[in-house]
Amino acid sequence: MRTMSIKVMRSVITVKRRDKVMTRMQHLWDINAMDQLPVHMKTCFLALVNSINETAYEVLKERGYNIIPYLRKMWADLCKGFLVEARWYHSGYTQTLEEYIRNGSTSLSVPVILGHLYFSAANPITKEAMEYIAKFPDVIRGSALVLHLSDDLRTSSASEEEARKHIKYLVGESWKKMNKERLVDSPFSQTYIGVAMKLGRMAQSAYLYGDGYAVQDRETKDGILLMLIESIPLA
Repeated sequence: MRTMSIKVMRSVITVKRRDKVMTRMQHLWDINAMDQLPVHMKTCFLALVNSINETAYEVLKERGYNIIPYLRKMWADLCKGFLVEARWYHSGYTQTLEEYIRNGSTSLSVPVILGHLYFSAANPITKEAMEYIAKFPDVIRGSALVLHLSDDLRTSSASEEEARKHIKYLVGESWKKMNKERLVDSPFSQTYIGVAMKLGRMAQSAYLYGDGYAVQDRETKDGILLMLIESIPLA
């Protein structure tokens, strides 16, 4: 919800002020800069800072690690991704596929989600793993790409067969890189790697029949009911 609020606000900022405001958002923990933000961004800015500081306090108290620099980078990268999309939109720029994929992997919030998950889960926190997260490793990048491209495959109106075939190829390559993370010596626990990969599986399931995220009253609802609510007959 917090990432959605920031993205909505980014979309309504005037073109003239857009770059300055979003540049400030990249330096999130400067409370002194809050008065320079537009009124509609102040509440979200303060709520975000307080929430992240609270998370960091709990981790420092319970596990002895200062995670603020890592969380700050995740959120700064997310805001930079929003800024890039805003610039493209307002300038009418048509990005290349490589640019679109690279920026979308960040602006869809997957690195932020999985980063917070790492610090919140019961797995051990290590300095090596925290630095690895900051490098956007394949298990996080791959999950982000699968979500991004699965969304595009089912919500886009593009009909060119070659284009759709290439997107499916990229999804397959992303899965190969994530599976490789299972086999190499990784600073992440196998549990965390598995959870990160499940985000990609969830994305493919949600977009299997169309936009299962935005339109939740069809196959998405049926699937959730069958899995969690309705009993399965044993005979």
